[in-house]
Amino acid sequence: MENNIEYIVSACLCGEKCRYDGKSSLSQNVKKLVDDGRAIMACPEIEGKLSVPRHPCEISRSRIINDHGEDMTENFMEGARKVLELAEKHNIKKAILKEKSPSCGSKFVYDGTFSRKLVKGQGITTKLLREHGIEVISDEDF
Repeated sequence: MENNIEYIVSACLCGEKCRYDGKSSLSQNVKKLVDDGRAIMACPEIEGKLSVPRHPCEISRSRIINDHGEDMTENFMEGARKVLELAEKHNIKKAILKEKSPSCGSKFVYDGTFSRKLVKGQGITTKLLREHGIEVISDEDF
């Protein structure tokens, strides 16, 4: 049977309430890819055993820190590795991920000060996927 799965996508974009605040970021266009069998969804933060809801996290000096000062980098790394494994298992070469997330941002992330200031950068999952030749597309560009 031929594999028609083209994308791995952020689960929050498909209506899954897995964001740090317990909400989703539904994109009908992305959800349709999953509904049509062209994409599978994953949440690296859930894969990294983080709870919903959870404290907001931002990238600061190459670490991922929550707003209580706790280093959550290992959870984010574990989740990124699991998403990469899933993409490789299905031979997926493209991802559509949630912009601004410390996991999934592809062009911008928050600056680590928890002041809602954006800086150019990429999330930890995006970085790992790109290092393995997977094209990452921002949900804002899809």
